[in-house]
Amino acid sequence: MPKKYAVLLTEGMREELNELVAQATASPRELGHARILLQADQAPGGPATLHGQIAEAVAVSEMTVTRVCRRFAEGGLKSALHRKVQQNRKAPTLNRAQEALLIALFQGAPPEGHTRWSLRLLADQMVKLEHANRVSHETVRQVLKRAGMSLS
Repeated sequence: MPKKYAVLLTEGMREELNELVAQATASPRELGHARILLQADQAPGGPATLHGQIAEAVAVSEMTVTRVCRRFAEGGLKSALHRKVQQNRKAPTLNRAQEALLIALFQGAPPEGHTRWSLRLLADQMVKLEHANRVSHETVRQVLKRAGMSLS
């Protein structure tokens, strides 16, 4: 029975993949995908190995082999080797400069009437000082954690 997603490599593609594997300068994920494609090659001169055998040889699941073959069939060599760009990724709430302002604000004295900073107070102060349009207390917590600071 023919495989649903046939991998037919040209001689140029095969050479490129062999060179990639031989140099081993790419990420481990890309090297694994290159090995999968080389083993799954159904073109004349290719091994046309079964997915189960490829999975065992490359130490991945059969589903990974199927996904790599599908991505090759649908999008070509680059698509099968490289990670897909995330489309729905949300932009960060604060940029580096705003994070620096938040840290500077945290290191300063709290506003009058308060003995110490709280996450919500910092978030409100960032908006009040017009350093950001809106900031949640969770964003403040994450920025302080990355900077190695805490409220306690």
